[in-house]
Amino acid sequence: MTSVPTPIPSRTQYVLDAIKHRILTGQLTPGQALVETELAAQFGVSKTPVREALKTLAGTGLVVMSQYKGVTVRMVDADMAREVYDVRLLLEPEALRRAVRRGASLDAARTALTRADDATDTAERSLANREFHRALYLPCGNPLLGRMLDEVRDQAALVSAVAWAASPSWEREAGEHREILRLALEGDADGAARALHAHIASFVERAFPQATDLTDRGANQAANQEGTA
Repeated sequence: MTSVPTPIPSRTQYVLDAIKHRILTGQLTPGQALVETELAAQFGVSKTPVREALKTLAGTGLVVMSQYKGVTVRMVDADMAREVYDVRLLLEPEALRRAVRRGASLDAARTALTRADDATDTAERSLANREFHRALYLPCGNPLLGRMLDEVRDQAALVSAVAWAASPSWEREAGEHREILRLALEGDADGAARALHAHIASFVERAFPQATDLTDRGANQAANQEGTA
């Protein structure tokens, strides 16, 4: 029986998922070079799917393509954290508020939280935490808002991976996650949104003190939103 070659799109997706997983779990570190020939050999594919996967990752902000340095994993610094978390502070609490107010199911968030609590390594815990946050904002009732948050989701995970490598703080964050979910399940939309805002702001403040001005701006914006609600 003649074997059928795997279609190029499938190969590209396989390589894309594998590289992304390595980046977001810290196996590939910020600044590390991503060489097409080496990656192709590792995954048993030609350079074409590797090249396409790297282009996609560059579009999501996980890697950087340079004419002189080639492709590298994106560096994480206070400026990058400020940009990503500023977007999260502006959009994510509001998405959760809307999800709670419309009575959306949060079963997926509960499942992700349990998975994070039961995780046996940092990689599994990180992936579960990403799913927890996504399960909070996705049922907001506004698909565009969900897609906007999805666009910064990988970059936020990269920031978290770097921060955890320097100073693991998952126990504190797990407690904050439980409180956010408790408020959401009780139907306290504003309380859950405030708790989520504080959770996001405090994380980046601890991990990147140089970016604390964004938390001040975010707090002021949240206060203004509360005052006009």
